[in-house]
Amino acid sequence: MFIQMYHERYMRFPEGREKALTFSYDDGVAADKKLISIFDEYNLKGTFNLNNLLFGVRSWHNRMDEEETIATYINTPHEVALHGARHIFLSKAPLPLAIKEVADNRAYLEEKFGRIVNGMAYAYSGVNDQTVAALKALGVNYARTTVSSHSFDIPQDWMHLNPTCHHNDPALGELTDKFLNKKPSDEFKFREPWLFYIWGHSYEFDDRANWDVIENLAKRVSGRKDIWFATNGEIYDYVKCYESLVYSVDGERVYNPSHSAVWLELRGKVYKIESGATILFDKD
Repeated sequence: MFIQMYHERYMRFPEGREKALTFSYDDGVAADKKLISIFDEYNLKGTFNLNNLLFGVRSWHNRMDEEETIATYINTPHEVALHGARHIFLSKAPLPLAIKEVADNRAYLEEKFGRIVNGMAYAYSGVNDQTVAALKALGVNYARTTVSSHSFDIPQDWMHLNPTCHHNDPALGELTDKFLNKKPSDEFKFREPWLFYIWGHSYEFDDRANWDVIENLAKRVSGRKDIWFATNGEIYDYVKCYESLVYSVDGERVYNPSHSAVWLELRGKVYKIESGATILFDKD
């Protein structure tokens, strides 16, 4: 019997799922409350990127004040993430100011929400190599751009995290159809898992009077057992746990040193490797 080489293995999401869906929304605006209610109704998860020094600026897309902001996101399954304290172009600011923008933003959000905050979306998608180096030094794990990939590829560069598309992208319907009706294991090659990553601003639904876009999407994906619904941070953390797996020299034994169980597919079989466990793969 032909035995595949050990590297012909594929990450699978929790419970062996081949697909994951995540959302990222910016600015901490009042419309987020309606968006969160939709996410909660359909058991979806999102990441919300906040500017703490702009709370209460109602003239800028109706940003919530501090009290309202904290009440909206705290004690929810959704992630709060960085967007810079004042929503400035980090790549156009002097480096000390850019560092302060992110450090202050992170310190504030961690204090108010009582959790680690180490994900980010670039304001105006402003990023350069100097900015990335500074963010890594500040402990930022991932940072989202606004560059649509139109793909479901797992990120390779988490500091230039390109989403699949914006919710107003003309390709959204076609991408959703593919995501729901096909799966990686249908492919002869390139069977890596899929990540559908959608971003935007919730105030855009008000501006365009098109809340039906997100509501219809939520209805279509809700309840799908083959999709992992997760925040940006949960996906980053899971991928890093998978990447930490340690293999024997012949690739037939694997040890999971991470804090979380992970799943992988090898030779058509899905394995769950518990935290701290070592398993031997079947050869037939």
